[in-house]
Amino acid sequence: QLQLVESGGGLVQAGGSLRLSCAASGDIAEHYYMGWFRQAPGNEREFVATIYESGGTYADAVSGRFNISRSTSWNTVWLQMNSLKPEDTGVYYCAAAQSFRAIRTAIGCSWGQGIQVTVSS
Repeated sequence: QLQLVESGGGLVQAGGSLRLSCAASGDIAEHYYMGWFRQAPGNEREFVATIYESGGTYADAVSGRFNISRSTSWNTVWLQMNSLKPEDTGVYYCAAAQSFRAIRTAIGCSWGQGIQVTVSS
């Protein structure tokens, strides 16, 4: 069992920054790949970023503005979001998986409860 708890969301003006945190507990060693997804109202959940030992992968929409990082103990993941845009608004979910394919497709992932991020124009 793996538990994921997000924090750090909120309301910010366009151009501003937010830093999301995800604290993992439980069966961390079996969930090597961690990342973030988001879901805007009326839209499907979409991939944002993932991190693994050799680097990270970002969605085109956030590349260059967001940065994902992980603690050395592998139990905390952060998403630094800069130059935020209104279209970044949504519920952000922390995810963990046992494979790169799973974390990129959102199939077979463990999920946090989600946290709201709202970017005003």
